[in-house]
Amino acid sequence: MSKYACVDVGGTFTDAAILETSGDIRVFKAPTTPGDWTEGIINSLKIAAGHYNQTLAEFLGDISVSGGGFATHGSTIATNAIVEKKVGKIGVLCTKGFRDVFLFREGPNKNPFDMDLDYPEPFVPRYRTLPVEERINSEGGIETPLNEDDVRAGIKTLREYQVEAICVCYLWSTANEAHERRTAEIIRQEWPDVGVVLSCEVNPSSREYRRWVSAAIDASLRRLISTYATNLNERLAELGFKGKIGMLNASGGVMSAEEIVSKPLYTIDSGPAMAPVAGRNYAIGDVNDQNAVVLDMGGTTFDVSCVIKGHISVSREAVIGDEIPGISRVSVHSIGAGGGSIAWVDSGGMIRVGPTSAGSVPGPACYGRGGELPTVTDANLVLGYLNPDFFNDGMMKLSPERSTKAIREHIADKLNISVVEAAFAIWATVNVNMIAAIKDITIWQGIDPRSYTMVAGGGACGLHAIPLAEGLEMSRLLIPRTAGGLSAVGGIFTDTVSEYNSSCLANTRDFDHEKVNKVLKSLADKAMDFFERNNIAEPDRRVELYMEGHYPFQVWDLSVDITPFVDKDFKLDQDSVKLVEAAFHEEHERTFTIKEDANVECVYWRVKAIGANHVAGMIPEQEYHSENLIVSPAKRTGSRKIYFKKYNEAIVTPVFSGDNLVYGDVIQGPAIVEEPTTTIVVLPDYSIKVTKYNNYLIEGLKTRASEQ
Repeated sequence: MSKYACVDVGGTFTDAAILETSGDIRVFKAPTTPGDWTEGIINSLKIAAGHYNQTLAEFLGDISVSGGGFATHGSTIATNAIVEKKVGKIGVLCTKGFRDVFLFREGPNKNPFDMDLDYPEPFVPRYRTLPVEERINSEGGIETPLNEDDVRAGIKTLREYQVEAICVCYLWSTANEAHERRTAEIIRQEWPDVGVVLSCEVNPSSREYRRWVSAAIDASLRRLISTYATNLNERLAELGFKGKIGMLNASGGVMSAEEIVSKPLYTIDSGPAMAPVAGRNYAIGDVNDQNAVVLDMGGTTFDVSCVIKGHISVSREAVIGDEIPGISRVSVHSIGAGGGSIAWVDSGGMIRVGPTSAGSVPGPACYGRGGELPTVTDANLVLGYLNPDFFNDGMMKLSPERSTKAIREHIADKLNISVVEAAFAIWATVNVNMIAAIKDITIWQGIDPRSYTMVAGGGACGLHAIPLAEGLEMSRLLIPRTAGGLSAVGGIFTDTVSEYNSSCLANTRDFDHEKVNKVLKSLADKAMDFFERNNIAEPDRRVELYMEGHYPFQVWDLSVDITPFVDKDFKLDQDSVKLVEAAFHEEHERTFTIKEDANVECVYWRVKAIGANHVAGMIPEQEYHSENLIVSPAKRTGSRKIYFKKYNEAIVTPVFSGDNLVYGDVIQGPAIVEEPTTTIVVLPDYSIKVTKYNNYLIEGLKTRASEQ
């Protein structure tokens, strides 16, 4: 039977989400294997195959395109390589006089109140950033011809340094690409085996730092991602998979392996970018809300993203390591607040949680794999929230004794409090950290979360979701049954997507229609080529166009959807420009609460090519069982003692298995709901009900401090 699969490689677990043609969707987890990522992927697929009583070869045949299915894959491998500085060794040829663009970046510290920030090293060291005499002005005119002797001398030097790729970064190459392209020709003549990346192709931004560093990152990832994708597909083919696995990208979509290898920059955060895709589907399907705050609390990080009027929030300001590549990416804010985040006591006697994580190796103390430091997972186990015999569908046995020992030695004894008090303090502290992270991407970005639905995903989020919603005064909380693999589920739902952009400065006061429309047409042509390469049928094609601009003398740009304002030939007329300007005013007011009676400077033009994916419509609504409502005690699968702050002690609390619950069931707290890959804590005074798509909804949350 055909199946649709997505595998997401996280810091602690590798998740496989599987959708059958019947509409049944399930999540399977295997520990991530940092030494060989592919091993963790295969292990998760083996677990899935076992669930369906299939051999791995039979299962891989079902998720192959030839078998009527499909398979996609996302990860944080590229992100981790950048953060850990384990990228490829590259060299740069740049315009003479501008060797220090990588060092100085954009000048000021983004957080002027961070007094502990050491000035970061440049992404490419100065000794491998070599000057070339050339100069093109901002209008595209050649001020100084390209000195080809400088180019050849630079190639010779970089060859001695044994770089694996050369990145060409010239000033104003967005206005005239001639010098960069001629340099590429010379490199291929002089050194055919080295990789060549041009800044005018990777990210044609007028801001040289962002254009240059995005090109440098792309060049540094090419061998890593190419080798990884090749090895993964070869291993899967040996085991029975037919074809090549699709690769998720930072734009919130899926691309072919060939496309992503040619654009490895867009593999950054490809896994976390899928959580809002799933969150949007669940929020719209279950509660008909197109506005959602989507959370994904895994083992290593806590990720926050937003869906606004049905559109997933994107940004060019996202930071990777010490850099801002300036590409349009799904806006995901991440902090070190996962289940594996380590708790510690600082010099002032305060409990801290994270950002360091125990990861999958050695993992939390309760895993029994050598970890000795207390983590959030250990705290949840001591409080009774986790079932030590039913973690990850019972495939992992947890040790409460190891958790107790770790918390006692590293927290409780240092603060002279009980182990349970220390565990609750860890639980409450990480909640405060997560609330602050949610505020960063909502309140501080002009979004009032109180009118949004919170979609809580990730294996650990159900243990903390209610106090998070309380802390933000949100009244509606939705926890998907597949929350344990929210990003992987998003990879099943996602469309085939690619983005193309170009810089073209235009002012709405005296708009250059001919120049802008030429750019829009070229971007639309690239979108059509993408559709053709990926065999996307005409009815499934959709093109979205965006303008990014600012008021005069502003620095940062806002993105505006201009798709409704262009004609069928992707052109803007005089009336359309007025509508674009009005849309910008509206977006500026939404973001900053003010707008100006001023013209708009349009800087970037971006096209999003979307091939529609219809699998989300396969999930059927459940039959409503109104007679059930408050579930009977017969549906309980057991009970255990659980600590709640309200009672200041552990009380016997009923436990329910998600497999026994149906649409219409209501469970009154305190209670625990256990799914194979996630656990939900229903605090006292709350009730949770099962929705038409078999998810869990809590409404009417109280606006109080984060406590039980």
